[in-house]
Amino acid sequence: MKKTPLAETHEKLGARMVDFAGWYMPVQYIGLREEHNNVRTNVGLFDVSHMGEVRVKGPKALETLEWLTTNDVSKLNDGEAQYSLLPNDQGGLVDDIIVYCLKKNEDYLVCVNASNKDKDFAWMTKHNKGADMTDESDLWGQIAIQGPKALELCDRVLGMKVGEMKPFTVQHGQFQNHKIMVATTGYTGEKGCEVFVEAGGTAALWMALLDQGKDLGVMPIGLGARDTLRTEMKYSLYGHEIDDTTNPYEAGLGWVIKPAKKDFMGKSLIVGKKEAGLSRNLVGFKMLEKGIPRQGYSLFSFDNKEIGKVTSGTHSPTLDEPIGIAYIDLAHAKEGTEFLLDIRGRKVKAVVVKTPFVQK
Repeated sequence: MKKTPLAETHEKLGARMVDFAGWYMPVQYIGLREEHNNVRTNVGLFDVSHMGEVRVKGPKALETLEWLTTNDVSKLNDGEAQYSLLPNDQGGLVDDIIVYCLKKNEDYLVCVNASNKDKDFAWMTKHNKGADMTDESDLWGQIAIQGPKALELCDRVLGMKVGEMKPFTVQHGQFQNHKIMVATTGYTGEKGCEVFVEAGGTAALWMALLDQGKDLGVMPIGLGARDTLRTEMKYSLYGHEIDDTTNPYEAGLGWVIKPAKKDFMGKSLIVGKKEAGLSRNLVGFKMLEKGIPRQGYSLFSFDNKEIGKVTSGTHSPTLDEPIGIAYIDLAHAKEGTEFLLDIRGRKVKAVVVKTPFVQK
């Protein structure tokens, strides 16, 4: 297994470590529920150093990224970021990403999912339009600082006024002579930021955040709570809500597709499926009877027709009830529609609800 710069630190803090997409990662420290709730009420630290970073530079950088991604990269100015998608040539998705503009038209950082890093870089390299493209993943550690008290902690430790930064922006800085980039992005629905730090400085930054955030209730957070937090917000996770066969309009990601602005990989197939009429939607649901939904469970109508599949499911620590995300036939996708969920041969009632499950 590959290790992040924080692997030994996690062990010293007593984390339970697991194999996650080939990485040696903490799944929890003191317990999923307590860690989850601490992010919703105080502040939590996440090791996301396993994420990949691809640098795209040079005169052809913008042209390359416009072709490779669905969102409009040209509108980004220095220090701005956007959520986007890497489409494939079959009308599906290679990955979902964040593009950071470090210098307009010339220098961009693309953050990709850990499990897709090598695949993404190979795809981007294959369809490069002449940019200088480098996999910088080994150069960077990454720490996500999330929660209502996150920005106060960031201001205290990072020597920057992070609390004054707008959402989806990025600024350069330094921490103990290590370069950092502070981005006001995150995966929990809470306030906070994600700090890219030169790999050698990752452990020192992690410990400084823990030491200086004691009065704010700071806590290290594992992958388990990261997943329940993002599920409560109905944020997509690659391999669950989206994959190489997913039409992004079905996944509710039409807002990051800009076909009127530009051409991009797979555009005609992606847009064509929407124009022909989508057959399913990604929805949130709650259980009306006892049971926890899990990925792959089938959904049925009351006349016993299969109408969908669960992509993610859990017991929500914030709501203290089971919730799930699923693809479901359009006829059953309206809020308030009830259906049956098959839990290992036992069919139980559930209902489509408004999302995010937790309003922030």
